[in-house]
Amino acid sequence: MTQTTKDSKKRTIDIRYNLSIYFSFLKRYKLLFILSLLTILFLESSQVVDKYLFKLIIDRSTQVEGNSLLATNFMQFLLSLALIYLVLICSKAVANWLRHHFINVLEARMIFDVKRRFFDHILYLSHRFHTTHKTGSLISRLIRGGGSIERMTDVLVFNIAPLLFQLGVVSLSLLYFNWISALVVFITIILFIGYGFLVQFYQQPKHQLTNMAEDREKAYISDVFTNIDSIKYFGKEKTITERFRHLGTKSKEALLKAWNYWRWLDSGQTLIIGLGTFFLLYFSLKDFLRGNITVGTLAFIYMIYGNLMPAMYSFVHGMRQFYRAMIDFEDLFQYGKTTNDIHDKAHAKKLSITEGKIEFRHVTFKYHKNTVLQDFTLTIHPHQKVALVGHSGSGKSTIIKLLYRLYDLDEGVILIDGKDIRDVQQESLRSELSIVPQECVLFDDTIYNNIAFSRSEASSKEVWKAIRFAQLDKTIQIFPEKEQTIVGERGVKLSGGEKQRVSFARALLANKNVLILDEATSSLDSQTEHEIQQDLKQLMKGRTVIIIAHRLSTIMRADKIVVMDKGKIIQLGTHEQLIRHKGKYRTLWRLQQGGYIK
Repeated sequence: MTQTTKDSKKRTIDIRYNLSIYFSFLKRYKLLFILSLLTILFLESSQVVDKYLFKLIIDRSTQVEGNSLLATNFMQFLLSLALIYLVLICSKAVANWLRHHFINVLEARMIFDVKRRFFDHILYLSHRFHTTHKTGSLISRLIRGGGSIERMTDVLVFNIAPLLFQLGVVSLSLLYFNWISALVVFITIILFIGYGFLVQFYQQPKHQLTNMAEDREKAYISDVFTNIDSIKYFGKEKTITERFRHLGTKSKEALLKAWNYWRWLDSGQTLIIGLGTFFLLYFSLKDFLRGNITVGTLAFIYMIYGNLMPAMYSFVHGMRQFYRAMIDFEDLFQYGKTTNDIHDKAHAKKLSITEGKIEFRHVTFKYHKNTVLQDFTLTIHPHQKVALVGHSGSGKSTIIKLLYRLYDLDEGVILIDGKDIRDVQQESLRSELSIVPQECVLFDDTIYNNIAFSRSEASSKEVWKAIRFAQLDKTIQIFPEKEQTIVGERGVKLSGGEKQRVSFARALLANKNVLILDEATSSLDSQTEHEIQQDLKQLMKGRTVIIIAHRLSTIMRADKIVVMDKGKIIQLGTHEQLIRHKGKYRTLWRLQQGGYIK
């Protein structure tokens, strides 16, 4: 089953797990979060205070109108309230500044922590994981999940906390003046929020489908631009645009289905608010007409009820963001449940290769239930040059992947200098090997930095030595920025041969005792290959070397040639020995005549 098919299935959002991951990041900054909440509590309380000041003004003004309060006393009262109001305004300004400061620092730190944790986790997952997950989807989920940290924190501090604080302050205020009004407000809020939860509960699966459609769209875009040369060479622009139109249509339809729920949400909430306002005014006006409350209290009740409206709408909007954040968290945080299928043993030690002896003992490996290697046994002695030969699919590349422990064996053992590679730290194992791969994929960085990548602590003199070895120095002189030339994504600005020479330079700079040449000269023209052969001899000198090559002329001088077929060794010997006897090698040699094995 492909990843796309898996993703197409409806998943249940594990809200408890997602919140536990979120709060594990939040608790690192408890002080910042508490300070944010305190400023919000002050700001929400101050909104009731200024309404209460207005209530006092109305009540006192009616007393002046009824001649029960002197105008001079009323003016003194107003001046006192004005002073209190100015202090309140200044305090709110300071609290607002502090609130945004605390929240900005909190969210920036949490977003960084989340992206760093999951970037590191995904990076260290196994080769098998990365070959079964689309790069575009991984990027999309990492960025979207990081952004949802801000969304979730905003929900807490801008949507949930203000309503809870407002509800507490307003309920206490209304209970003091008029309990029936408090009951009406409470019922209105429950209906308003409950309806919002109900609508968004039904909308949640549509949001999931929208995210899945978006992931497929982004993965496709990434795949297209990665393979832009193939599209241009075969003139398939129209085909690609049609496929993208099809994906884009699915994204559009999924988005519309999710958005259409807001029609029901807004209409229903408008009705609930309208009915709540009607009953609040009805009961409070009855109390006023009976003389139970003053006109100032009547105004105060209506104003603080109006205060709740933005907080309620904000809360429901926050729930929308909450569910969206949960969906985004689900897409990213699920990778936290994915463990590396290649494990280091407890207390595994670092590997240091001193001799370079490599042993494959009775190795059997299956991939997707297909047997790739069967009882494979081979010993490569220190400083020996061993070539692996065979048709595509014979198991040559699998041997290298197993040596790098990108996969674990089903049976058998691989030893380096007598140490089982499963007993050492896998990162140290790989750092002790050096490879010139068939396809050299470069970072979108300078030529110099791409070479120095294999040994970042190398001096400039050492890097330039590697550059000259790979005969890159003449090529570099042609470029305007010389060795500081940016090679482009995956090295697109360089030719195949130039990229391969960068790979040679990397391998030399790495300076490891074990070297793997995987079709190392396949991208070089015959003249360049001939020129570099002497340098290759120098590079292989004093090292254990494993060579994979389809061009048999490049492995004639190997100490040992291993001929493979269907995961087994069918011939073993030097070129001279194998060419004298009937068998697969002599057949390949005659067919090839210095060319390539098909």
